[in-house]
Amino acid sequence: MTRTIRVIESIAEAERFLSRSRQMPTHLPAAVQERIRAVFGGDLTPLQVVERIIDDVRSQGDDAVRRYTLAFDGAHLDTFLATPEEFLRARRAITPELEAALRFARDRIVAFHRRAIPRSWIEFDETGAFGQLVRPVDRVGIYVPGGRAPLPSSLLMTAIPAQLAGVRDIVVCTPPGRDGTISPAVLAAAELLGIERVFKIGGAQAIAALAYGTQTVPAVDIVAGPGNLFVVLAKRLVYGDVGIDQLPGPTETLLIADEQADPVLCAADLLAQAEHDPLACAILITPARTLAHKVAQELERQLQQLDRSEIARAALEANGAIIIVPDLERAFDLANLFAPEHLCLLVRDPWRYLDRVRHAGGVFLGETSPEVIGDYTAGPSHVMPTGRTARFASPVTVQTFLKVTSLVAVAPKALEQLGSPALQLAMSEGLTAHAAAIEHRLERTRPD
Repeated sequence: MTRTIRVIESIAEAERFLSRSRQMPTHLPAAVQERIRAVFGGDLTPLQVVERIIDDVRSQGDDAVRRYTLAFDGAHLDTFLATPEEFLRARRAITPELEAALRFARDRIVAFHRRAIPRSWIEFDETGAFGQLVRPVDRVGIYVPGGRAPLPSSLLMTAIPAQLAGVRDIVVCTPPGRDGTISPAVLAAAELLGIERVFKIGGAQAIAALAYGTQTVPAVDIVAGPGNLFVVLAKRLVYGDVGIDQLPGPTETLLIADEQADPVLCAADLLAQAEHDPLACAILITPARTLAHKVAQELERQLQQLDRSEIARAALEANGAIIIVPDLERAFDLANLFAPEHLCLLVRDPWRYLDRVRHAGGVFLGETSPEVIGDYTAGPSHVMPTGRTARFASPVTVQTFLKVTSLVAVAPKALEQLGSPALQLAMSEGLTAHAAAIEHRLERTRPD
């Protein structure tokens, strides 16, 4: 058995592994630590770095953004906004095949989210009119990662639900390369969606600029999109001053497979997730011991063929596992404990088990439904809850960018019916001003 990935046969050990804390890491690579020392003149924790950046951007605006862009991205920029000429060059740089793929993905995402747009409602009865006003936020800022791999798909997956929610103003931040340019695919995706303001800003400085505004970057109401450790920490710190979609950590997938599953496909799905990041989590749970051994062997074989094999191997060694269980019922118990971002059911008749799923960002049913399709063209957003937050959180949807205002219009003739019990409740809580506000009205409606 290869040692690339751990094999767990004890349920107790599996429970410990799956329920361990998966908070964002605090240990930084040596090169990042050295850069922090060079920029700040000493050793700082990631949280301290982000706090310093946010404070500086709030007080110094564009000057701080420009300084940190040079320090961390190596790009010296006079202005941050992508120009019409850059959009034109991006359009010419992408292939017709990529443009067609972006359009196809856009149309699929639109069709999916259009089915689930909440509507305002008002109902009238003898007591009055009551309801909810569903309104979009005014402005959204979307962060698009640009580190190991620029992700135009993340822009589509985040901006389209916001557009369908009715958000009028969407701006984008994405980090530049050392030459001051950004990914043509990201610019092409923005243009495809009609987004005109794309700022060449990355990291915590981008989140701070979106949250508080600078001389050139407008302050937004919600900051959305995935990012690295510094981006996630920044989103956590600015939450409350602005809304956020979620705090997505390292990506994760959990496969449940039976004896009929194809080991080649199981290994391919695990590696597709592992190649994202050394912190990615890829797990297989199966009652089939023979399958477990075949998948472990297949992982080693397929690793030899990957361009990003070092990243994938590091992820499997640190956070991967093959867990052997007595039966599929126990497999689903463990999956619900883990609450994965992606839950893939490579079992005979996967629909039979759907009711067993309580916690997951997304469920992928059958061998023809790989999670990778969900990353691009299935329709749902691939920005999903990680780190066991699927126990209480949801993927990005249209609802992410909407807010609800309650509507109350009490009919005069119903004031006694609703007001008398409200008066009693106010008095029980010792809130005499509450009670008086009701009593004054009741006195005006009662006959002399």
